[in-house]
Amino acid sequence: MAGLVKGSFLLSFLEQLGEVGLLFFKTLQNLFKKPREHRIFLRELEEIGVRSLPVISLTAAFGGLVFGLQTYVGFHRYIGPGSEAYGGPIISLGLSKELIPILVGLMVSGRVGSSMAAEIGTMKITEQIDALFSLGANPIRYLVVPRVLAAFFMLPCLTLYGDIIGIFCGYFYNVVLMGVNRIIYLQNTLRYLELWDVASGLIKASVFGLVIATIGCWQGLKAEGGAEGVGRATTRTVVLASISILILNFFLSKALPATL
Repeated sequence: MAGLVKGSFLLSFLEQLGEVGLLFFKTLQNLFKKPREHRIFLRELEEIGVRSLPVISLTAAFGGLVFGLQTYVGFHRYIGPGSEAYGGPIISLGLSKELIPILVGLMVSGRVGSSMAAEIGTMKITEQIDALFSLGANPIRYLVVPRVLAAFFMLPCLTLYGDIIGIFCGYFYNVVLMGVNRIIYLQNTLRYLELWDVASGLIKASVFGLVIATIGCWQGLKAEGGAEGVGRATTRTVVLASISILILNFFLSKALPATL
């Protein structure tokens, strides 16, 4: 019985993985085909990017503050007073390579991924997607491609914005609030933080954007069963996208070189 349950779970997992892969493949196929939906693409750029700025600002600011706090405590406790000024590179590296891309991905998956699933799911249930078929339009090109492309471009922009805020807040906590030596802090940060450290975080963010938009569109296109089905689709989108981000982050961290 246990083996049957495991086999059923594995079969369901592979089936869903195949559905996501097929949708992503169809998205790539329609990426450069005309007509292009510029209006929807620009709208999604605004929805994913501009309207996410407040939540990204708060998340990055307090992420930088708490990371700066813990780094200060660690240096002060285990290395000794006066060593806190050498925590700048650790704060900047940890934020730009790991913490900010993950936080941005999780926030966007909760805010934008669920919105995509709800919007497309409502269109599916109200038969608007069937109407697109009857009019000769391709739903993948019309609905999925602009959202995936917008998420691919906007996640790195939001991550870079979050990097700036997070690093500044880490500096603010250590230098302004705790009185750490500003010159040593900045010198070590600029000496040891490489451009590749920031770039690797942006690469992760672009992959997270593809994952969030693809999963959101996939769940929306699968929605059925009225308002309850749309609710299930939005919930599954947030859960699956968040788990995928955490899993992919580990493998991307292993695959990307530590330095160039």
